[in-house]
Amino acid sequence: MLRRKHPVIQKKKKKRETTKILLFCEKSRFFQPKNGERVDAIREKIEKMELHPELKSILLISLMEAADRVDSTTGVQMAYLKKWAPRAHKDLSLRLPDLVDEGLNGKSKAFKMDALEAAKTLKADVAYLDPPYNQHKYVGNYHIWESLVLWDKPEVYGIACKRIDVKSRKSSFNYKRQAVDAMRDVVLAVQAPTMVISFNNEGFISREDMEQILDQKGKVIVIEKDYKRYVGAQIGIHNPSGNKVGEISHLRNKEFIYVVSENEDILASVLNAV
Repeated sequence: MLRRKHPVIQKKKKKRETTKILLFCEKSRFFQPKNGERVDAIREKIEKMELHPELKSILLISLMEAADRVDSTTGVQMAYLKKWAPRAHKDLSLRLPDLVDEGLNGKSKAFKMDALEAAKTLKADVAYLDPPYNQHKYVGNYHIWESLVLWDKPEVYGIACKRIDVKSRKSSFNYKRQAVDAMRDVVLAVQAPTMVISFNNEGFISREDMEQILDQKGKVIVIEKDYKRYVGAQIGIHNPSGNKVGEISHLRNKEFIYVVSENEDILASVLNAV
């Protein structure tokens, strides 16, 4: 009886161990299975080690960057490529991340706060704002990295196997009718004499609306940059059969860098540097 049951037990155990690998390597083809196995093994080892938080962070960054070098996406994780990207065939390789010296004012801090709460609570010399442009959530665009760091193995949904909490974690910036008011609330609450804001001409907030909001905080200058559109837009949208759906309207867009300050010298130095 033991001999008959033993192979069944082994088979079930093996199936459980490969579930995580199959998730992002076969069900959603973000990584080649050989690299998915390595990512899982390394991450599991990191979790079991007793490490100083800073050392653990360095190891996680190293693993994230290594996985990013062999993924099969267009940069974001809303979907994977129809055919494996050439880099996906390479072997996962860890490198020491670029480390920087501690700043004059001490170590950097990550507060992980809601933008409006942070604006009302924190004070700074310069505030940089990079809000979502449209309906696409940052948390949904980079969900694999969040799961890799948290290692909480959440339930997932959809073709991209996004974290189930992506559905419930909403932002006013992702809704066209709410974006302008959300931006105004954050900007007016910011406690910094100088602000830098990054946005583009395809976002929910027009340049005119953005300048009207920022005018309430000081003098505004706008630096305009021409860029190629996100590579996914250049490839186009395909249906499940692999057929292209719709036409590509344009291949370039404009990125706006808004600098707002009450200090004329700061604005002058920015203009001289452009």
